[in-house]
Amino acid sequence: MSQELDIEAMKSQFLNEVFDVQHFVADAKALADYAAACGETAPQFTDPSHPDFQAPPTFASSFHAGRRMPENFPTLPGLGMDAGKAVQSIKPIRPGVTLTGKSHMHDIYTKTGRSGRMVFFVIRMEIFDESDTQLASADTSVVIRERPST
Repeated sequence: MSQELDIEAMKSQFLNEVFDVQHFVADAKALADYAAACGETAPQFTDPSHPDFQAPPTFASSFHAGRRMPENFPTLPGLGMDAGKAVQSIKPIRPGVTLTGKSHMHDIYTKTGRSGRMVFFVIRMEIFDESDTQLASADTSVVIRERPST
C-alpha cells in the first residue's frame, strides 16, 4: 500500500452508524437443524416441543447483512480475510418471532505483524425482537493486510 490508511479519520466517519437493517424469522425446524449441525444435544435447543425451546446461543452468527460495509467506505487494497466471529447472547431467540438485525461498524484497529500492518474491522449486527428488545449481537471481524510500500 503506497499510503497508510488514516484509521482515526475512518473511526470518526464510520463507527457506530447503522448501515444495514435486515428482518429475519427463524422457524423451529431451522433452529433445531442448526443445533444438530453444531453438535448440540440439550433438548431446549434440539426439541421444538420442549417448553423452553430456543435457538442455540451462537445462532445469531448465522444472520447476514445485506451490505457488508457502510456506504462510501473506502475500497482497501490488500488481502482481506475473515478474522473471526464473536456472539453475545442476551435473551433467547424463539421460533416464529420477527427479528431485526441492525449492523454497524463497531471497531477499527491495527496490529503490526511480521508481514506488516494489518487493519481490523469489526462489524456488529445487533438482533432485536418485535418489541425492540435486544436479544443478541454477532461480531464479524475482517482483516486487511496492507501491501508494503515500494
